[in-house]
Amino acid sequence: MGESAEDFADPSDGVLTEAAAVFGLLASPARLHLVWALSQGESDVTRLADRVGGALPAVSQHLAKLKLAGLVSSRREGRRQIYYVDDPDIVTVVRATVGQLTARSHEVPAPAGRLRGVGV
Repeated sequence: MGESAEDFADPSDGVLTEAAAVFGLLASPARLHLVWALSQGESDVTRLADRVGGALPAVSQHLAKLKLAGLVSSRREGRRQIYYVDDPDIVTVVRATVGQLTARSHEVPAPAGRLRGVGV
């Protein structure tokens, strides 16, 4: 961890804007749950709705937003549309973040609203 601030160039405004848009999409618990589920393997909308406990129309709308943003892709398989995360970096970020927070939640009870007031 001997890296200094000089080792990393600041990203461009365009990159920061794009990253903020991605994080904004993943800020929705429903969409994050969908990406989490899809990071485990591909699925159709019906199975996804069952897994995340969402209504089919709402899950379809979330998937459409994720697809439009390029976070999720799909392919047709007969009459079904199969969704998957086609970006291994997104899978890595989601798995690492959710996995770390899950591990922390089992270690020490987090105070209610721990993230409240820190810009979240």
